Amino acid sequence: METLHVDLGGRSYPIWIGPGLLRDSARWRALIRGRHVLVVSNSTVAPLYLDTLAQGLDGLRWSSFLLEDGEAHKTFANVGRVLEALGELGATRDACVIALGGGVVGDLAGFAAACWMRGIDFIQVPTTLLSMVDSSVGGKTGVNLPVGKNLAGAFHQPRAVVSDIAVLDTLPQREYRAGMAEIVKGAAIGDPAFFAWLEANADALAAREQAPLIEAIARKCAYKAGVVSRDETEQGERALLNLGHTFGHAIETAGHYRELLHGEAVAIGMVLAARLSARLGMSSDEDTGRLVALLQRLGLPTEPSKAHAPGRLLELMRLDKKNSAGTQRLILWRGIGKAEIVSNVPDDDVLGVLQ
Repeated sequence: METLHVDLGGRSYPIWIGPGLLRDSARWRALIRGRHVLVVSNSTVAPLYLDTLAQGLDGLRWSSFLLEDGEAHKTFANVGRVLEALGELGATRDACVIALGGGVVGDLAGFAAACWMRGIDFIQVPTTLLSMVDSSVGGKTGVNLPVGKNLAGAFHQPRAVVSDIAVLDTLPQREYRAGMAEIVKGAAIGDPAFFAWLEANADALAAREQAPLIEAIARKCAYKAGVVSRDETEQGERALLNLGHTFGHAIETAGHYRELLHGEAVAIGMVLAARLSARLGMSSDEDTGRLVALLQRLGLPTEPSKAHAPGRLLELMRLDKKNSAGTQRLILWRGIGKAEIVSNVPDDDVLGVLQ
């Protein structure tokens, strides 16, 4: 098992990574300060793992709230339903929300926890590879709006992240591959040695071999934990973690969150960001080629659908949270491991890579 820490002073918390952690309630039960617990999960995950988690809640007053599965259900309406469930439970200020599921569950449950009585504890129990290596770490919570993804939310750090890799045994192959996109992203942003390690271990990771998988998860989480510790609310360095996301979020929104998984959209977005970087003379086509090759070896898409007009995607990109005062800011790179924030990118160049 691996143990990492997100260092935020009095709000620091552990990230536990390894098999069997759901059953290891002695580890995470001690973090529950009150007697009320609401477990937020979804209709796919709950039948598989809710009973196991519940064994660690014996003696507490707890209930569960289940979402339908999918990004389309990360809405304000469902936040309201979670808050109503907390009210029905009689949750006090020392209550705890446990997010048992992927990124949609974690984002929405964390946002509800941030809202209830202006902030109560929550624990992340991610059940997808994507959420283990990305959304569960760092305290970003929120929901989607019709005009764009994650436009409403709050920074609210969890008490802990409990990543039981045994649950990945039931993860569909497409979901597993989507998680690999976020692992590649971390290496592409700031760790060229990790990128080379991923190239060397791509076949083992695609085959879900446990030892390299634990190492990949731990290395990605350690990188993100360091960034979050230095820039919790995304005033500078943390924005780099959005490599590929401005393109990817636009693609997801255009498809009404039903065409692609988030990791698939990020994979395509990273390739578009790399091509734009090369078009602007910031990086080489060789680095773009390495990125495309690695993503394809891991079974990920690298080209956007022709169904979405480039102009529409550009319009959606302008709603990205990183933009300010009418200026579009993109995360681009100067090659593998050298991401940076770039402002005032010409629309014509963006459209050029979207076409």
